[in-house]
Amino acid sequence: MKPLTITSRLEVYDSIDEVPEDIQELMQKAVEVRDTAYAPYSRFKVGAAIYLENEEIVVGSNQENASYPSGLCAERTAVYYAGAKFPETKILKIAITAKSLRHKVVSPVPPCGACRQALAEYEVKQEEPIELYFMGETGKVVKADSVKDLLPLIFDSSCL
Repeated sequence: MKPLTITSRLEVYDSIDEVPEDIQELMQKAVEVRDTAYAPYSRFKVGAAIYLENEEIVVGSNQENASYPSGLCAERTAVYYAGAKFPETKILKIAITAKSLRHKVVSPVPPCGACRQALAEYEVKQEEPIELYFMGETGKVVKADSVKDLLPLIFDSSCL
């Protein structure tokens, strides 16, 4: 037996005011699209804004369905749209924000496992890391330099 130690380095900002100005603007786009989320069941709205290498910004919000597996998270809505509209363009940064209609969300909300896997696929495809910034509706903002910081043992085509 040989132990395997995995570490991740994340940066935590006390508020949105501390992140670089371009990230503040990207997060504002995520906040705006968060309000378009269709979340009548969970009452939990998520917005994602992706900054592409061609300087385009693509956004997405979560879209629920009474048949729960049929819904889609904000991050995947945005990344799949970016992949369809700009298939050869690299994803540089993504900003994610979440809000509950039941209580105030003050802790950073990272992407779910399915979204981490979807984002990892694009990171592997473009052979370059994607910066992630995530937050609740207020409070701290967490930055990961790469999807691999959130999902270190990714499943990719090398596993097939």
